[in-house]
Amino acid sequence: MTRYQALLQDAKTRIREIGIDDLHTQAAGLGLLIDTREPAEWAEGHIPGATPIPRGILEGKIEQLAPDVDQPIVLYCASGGRSALAADSLQRMGYRKVLSLAGGFNAWRDAGHPLQR
Repeated sequence: MTRYQALLQDAKTRIREIGIDDLHTQAAGLGLLIDTREPAEWAEGHIPGATPIPRGILEGKIEQLAPDVDQPIVLYCASGGRSALAADSLQRMGYRKVLSLAGGFNAWRDAGHPLQR
């Protein structure tokens, strides 16, 4: 196991994930949806209703979008790794209702769920 894999595995013990089908059926009631991928990835397509905040600047920008630590937040990236680490980080910042999309954008797209460009 690489150090990255160990870090990710450790983070996943502290966060909650949501599946793609649950996100698809509950999206309207789940609060803020944040795409943590890079701008070039966002431009190729994203989940409708998502707000782009790349992983590298998320912690510095989150309070502008979600000043309330009880605001529900769903994070996603390409495969679920960056969003899991981001969810762990936001929880350490005091956010209490954070979810990471299991499988990320790739799983969403591969399941045939809607995309926006």
